[in-house]
Amino acid sequence: MFSGIDEVDWASMEHAYGPADDVPELLRGLASADPAEREAALDGMYGAVHHQGDVYACTLACIPFLFELVVDPGVQDRGGVVELLTSIGGFDLDEDDEAEIDEDEIEGAANYAMAAAAVTAGAGVFFELIADEDPGVRLAAPLALATLHRHPVRVLALLRERLPVEPDEEVRLALVEAAGRVALRHRLLAERVGKWLGLLASRADSPGLRLAALAQLARCSPDGLPGDVVPVVSGLLRQMRSVPEESGDRGDRGEHAPPGGIAAREDDEPEPGPDTTPDAEPVDPEPVAPAETGRGEHVATPTLVGQLRSLSAQENAGRGAPWAADLLRTLHVGLDDRVGDRTALLADQLRSPDRRQRIDAVRMSGGLIRAWRGPYEELVALVGDQLSDPEPRLAEAASHVLEELFGLAAPAADALAARLAADPGSWVKTWASGPPGLCSPVKALARLGDARAVPALAAALELPQVAHDVGFAVGHLGATARPLAGALRRRLAEVELDEGAYDRASPLLAGLTALRAGEAAPEVLRVLRGAPEYRGEWLRTAALRALGSFGPAAREAVPELRALVRRPGTASATEAAEALWAVSGDADAVLPVLIEGLRSDQVHDRRAAAVALGALGPRAAVVAPRLRGLLAHEELWLRVDAAIALWEVSGRTRETVAALLTAWEQNRHVRVRVAECLARMGPVPEGSAAAHVLRSELVSVRRHNAMDGGYGSHDIHEDEKLLALCRQALRGTGKGSTS
Repeated sequence: MFSGIDEVDWASMEHAYGPADDVPELLRGLASADPAEREAALDGMYGAVHHQGDVYACTLACIPFLFELVVDPGVQDRGGVVELLTSIGGFDLDEDDEAEIDEDEIEGAANYAMAAAAVTAGAGVFFELIADEDPGVRLAAPLALATLHRHPVRVLALLRERLPVEPDEEVRLALVEAAGRVALRHRLLAERVGKWLGLLASRADSPGLRLAALAQLARCSPDGLPGDVVPVVSGLLRQMRSVPEESGDRGDRGEHAPPGGIAAREDDEPEPGPDTTPDAEPVDPEPVAPAETGRGEHVATPTLVGQLRSLSAQENAGRGAPWAADLLRTLHVGLDDRVGDRTALLADQLRSPDRRQRIDAVRMSGGLIRAWRGPYEELVALVGDQLSDPEPRLAEAASHVLEELFGLAAPAADALAARLAADPGSWVKTWASGPPGLCSPVKALARLGDARAVPALAAALELPQVAHDVGFAVGHLGATARPLAGALRRRLAEVELDEGAYDRASPLLAGLTALRAGEAAPEVLRVLRGAPEYRGEWLRTAALRALGSFGPAAREAVPELRALVRRPGTASATEAAEALWAVSGDADAVLPVLIEGLRSDQVHDRRAAAVALGALGPRAAVVAPRLRGLLAHEELWLRVDAAIALWEVSGRTRETVAALLTAWEQNRHVRVRVAECLARMGPVPEGSAAAHVLRSELVSVRRHNAMDGGYGSHDIHEDEKLLALCRQALRGTGKGSTS
């Protein structure tokens, strides 16, 4: 094995962490008889040679040796190597990607293309591996074929032929998943695959296999789903729960059903025979090693692969069908914008007697609400019901989902309050390093503006170190949290103005700002005057915002603020000018400073000056030409801020609305800011471009800020805010007119 490996000039190549001269050792480690050494080697391959999916010259050089490993039956854990090859060769570079490649990316793109060509050229070996004695290899081979082989019709035929004789349930599901991948990669085969999946979904002997077929059908041919997909899936889940554990993963097989389900003919037209009729004689499977053997013994190792495997094992411990959650996630992704069906299915899952299924459903509910708009009252209430469950993972998962919902968590408010009352010791979480933080139920209840969160915040303010997020929670509670002003003020007076001052003072300043607690002006002034050098700029910004929120109640700060505005063109001068205007209303003192801020070299400073000028309203009308000139600036957010300020100082809407609607189409993340302005302008004229844009947003099911593969903690809140602002602008509850 590995003939010629020492002849490769590995030292001349590099991987993610430097010279690639350690790659031969990693390759040999993959063939080791020691499970720990094999796992460490696989971890090294993913961590360095194929780091985050990258393909280096050394990655290309590995490909022939990886193929040697996968075809050698004496090597254990070959399924992991098959998956590694699939990842290395499975990168698709479409025409859009090619058009966006710049000079610095040419070499990387060429490596991807060469890797795809090299692995695809050898993909024929995966045909033999589909019936390998090692179930782990059989598990990885179908997806490798579907992803890499050049002849999808042959792949599809093999998947169908293998299904009736495959004894391992998880591998059978992989065969069905691979068929779905074929359909997605080769759309001309989608109809053929869809017919086969539909047949499996209705006639397969195993409820898990039927669920897998439905999941793939939703991905590649959603029109083929049954109209009653929710009750069908719910029934399959009940069947899967009712299968005795001693039956293993083979599923609930009919007495006369073939052991591998249904293998439709190539033309997808079912005919009488043992491979399509539910009451046919069973087909004897070809001899294959039992599912319990051949997967390789996995040992605990300090590698990333080992940690992930350990976490997966903990998560799936005791599950009769650990793959069911993945099938349901696939089904939900395939159902896409069918929010009603997905909500009904999740509601059924949340009523399951199986706690693990409810944990999965809670997490999937969060994913649904995060990406799609809809009526979620019943679903949220069911998530709230999980808070009282004695299983800590279930209650914790529900808490985290509710924390992200803000106002949408209202149906679970009583459940959140009950959770807090039952466990006061959990109100604040402490960590080995870093400041403490509020627990999820406290934050969720505070974000609802519910007064029942106030005792938890009061307790947090009495701890030696204040929770870092207490100020934000106070902000959501608003006037309800007014009784906390005294404690916030007292704790701020105790803050030592050393290098740790910002971390200790910022939560307190945020809370006082939200409450507009003008009586705390002396304590805030102390912080402003004594801010240390380390993070001092951040601390002064927080103090100035607090003083500005106090308004005339902070008049004792006027001399300090006048001194700070004497450095025009700087960020601190602009912030001080904003605060001075809010406290004193002296436009003559702040206008020159803000005009100078518009000339700053820093876009951020120019934006801040524009926003501050808008707050002056008509008193800053003299700057209208300057603001109008910024409407053509290359920075979109500056254009938006300038357009809004132009309307605020001049009262003219035409230029502002045109600029805002252009920005709306260019960047979805600017929409809340735009809608805020349109709502303040007043009734949007019926039939106008603005009305069309707002109504189009309101009828969209997809959240405006939904992202594939990531999300922000405030995404739902921001999107719900956008919807409310759109409705407000159309109702005409603002102060002006967009005509």
